[in-house]
Amino acid sequence: MSHSHPTTTSATAAAPNAADLPRRTTRTRPRGFSAEATFIGRSLRHAVRDVESLLMAVALPVMLMLMFTFVFGGALDPDGGYVDYVVPGIILTCAGFGAASTSLSVASDMTSGFVDRLRTMPVRASAVITGHVVASLARNLFATSVVLLVAVAIGFRPSAGVGEWLATIGLVALYILAITYLFAAIGLAAKSPESANGYGFILLFLPYVSSAFVPVETMPRWLEVFADNQPITPIIDALRALLIGTDMGASLYLAVGWCLLILAATAVWAAVLFNAKAGRR
Repeated sequence: MSHSHPTTTSATAAAPNAADLPRRTTRTRPRGFSAEATFIGRSLRHAVRDVESLLMAVALPVMLMLMFTFVFGGALDPDGGYVDYVVPGIILTCAGFGAASTSLSVASDMTSGFVDRLRTMPVRASAVITGHVVASLARNLFATSVVLLVAVAIGFRPSAGVGEWLATIGLVALYILAITYLFAAIGLAAKSPESANGYGFILLFLPYVSSAFVPVETMPRWLEVFADNQPITPIIDALRALLIGTDMGASLYLAVGWCLLILAATAVWAAVLFNAKAGRR
């Protein structure tokens, strides 16, 4: 008695239906600047939570201003007007203290693996640098406002009008943006957060070798040449002219030029370093 066997199905019949296959989901990058906005919010939240760093960014320049005004001010200007002279330099010193923390934050993100994890996500990993820079700008403008209020409380009397104040805010914001990108690039170049902090600390001495606290003419000739031709001096001279009406000369053009040059050079440097280390755009 013959037994019947089931017929073998063809290869076409055995092939799974395309509708039954799991669909591969494609993740698209966020549109516009939503990624940058996310990282700006992240950096701002970190800044708000790090109360000690924010207080130090305000307290150190204020202490420096009080020391120079009340300890050295009598010897440097017996007429009591030294506070008007020193405030522009304190503003840039305040910006330097606040921006220095950016190098530490960027180095921490690069060495902790945070940026590496972004490679698997559909976002521009470089947006994390933008977040640090914009958050630093907002934090430093706030700290600078506090320092100015303290300066007014101890006798600073600016003669600037509305136009001069707007120009002052614009120049300070441009300087903060430039120096923050510089510190961000240092954080990218450093091998560890500790070394980034050390490299950035060296830049904080530049205001002391400028017209911030004493006229450059009182320095030895070799030091005067350096102080007169470094970027901090024309920026301070321009702020002093805007705030208290000293001779402007070409200092404003030199100040803006230096800031734009630093900003352009360090932004390119930071982009090259980030792409080399993160391995993606």
